[in-house]
Amino acid sequence: MTNTQQQDSVRISEAAHKNHEELFPNHKSTLKVTDPELIEVFDNFAFDEVIAESKLDTKTRVMLILASIIGSQAVSEYRVMVGAALNVGVTPIEIKEILYQSVPYVGMAKAFDFVHATNEVMSSRGIQLPLEGQSTTNPETRYDKGLAVQKAIFGETIDQMYERSRSVPAGKSPKDQLHIQRFLSANCFGDYYTRNGVDIKVRELITLSILIALGGVESQIKGHIQGNLNVGNGKDILLDLITQLLPWVGYPRTLNALQCLNEVVNKPNS
Repeated sequence: MTNTQQQDSVRISEAAHKNHEELFPNHKSTLKVTDPELIEVFDNFAFDEVIAESKLDTKTRVMLILASIIGSQAVSEYRVMVGAALNVGVTPIEIKEILYQSVPYVGMAKAFDFVHATNEVMSSRGIQLPLEGQSTTNPETRYDKGLAVQKAIFGETIDQMYERSRSVPAGKSPKDQLHIQRFLSANCFGDYYTRNGVDIKVRELITLSILIALGGVESQIKGHIQGNLNVGNGKDILLDLITQLLPWVGYPRTLNALQCLNEVVNKPNS
């Protein structure tokens, strides 16, 4: 079989083609030319089989995939997916909020390249930067507002975290962890969670997507699974999220996330 015949024999299902076109209209895949067998397998899986299991709307699904790509540190794929997100109606502000939400979880060193990639894609689309500000706090209010959001999501767990930090015996290392808890309240939640642009339910789904993609953070995944449940994102939504991330983050992280979900959902009083 010649190379041309091999390319022509790629069998992409009608559903996969339709779903791919929705994200990438009129896209000419170079990989379909160089790696036709891979594209056949991946496109039929990611854009047909996996999507067929979802009740999420396209916009939400793409937002969560975009968040996971940041967690996976895949800048090249991120550039492509930012364009796809804009194609299906994700607003520039929503894209920026996904990106900003990642900063306290992946760290600025890992987020830096994604900030520039986002700006380059948006500028190429004629989107004027900077976008309208979405902050709702200032240096005087960030701690109190952040603590309030923490408690709204996680309840009495936050008081317990503060108490454990206060009760670390003197002379031990670290002898006082209270400043980390205050940073979480003021920075992670006060600076980021209180922002406009996406609501708290979507923001918690975004955070969970980032954590699943990061890997090795199962304790935080469990915490944010519970946080999602607390704000009204039920088990069915979380299972849908995990399923939709599978082609993008791989089976090990997917199976770890499923185990975390089952442990949280099945624990007493959950």
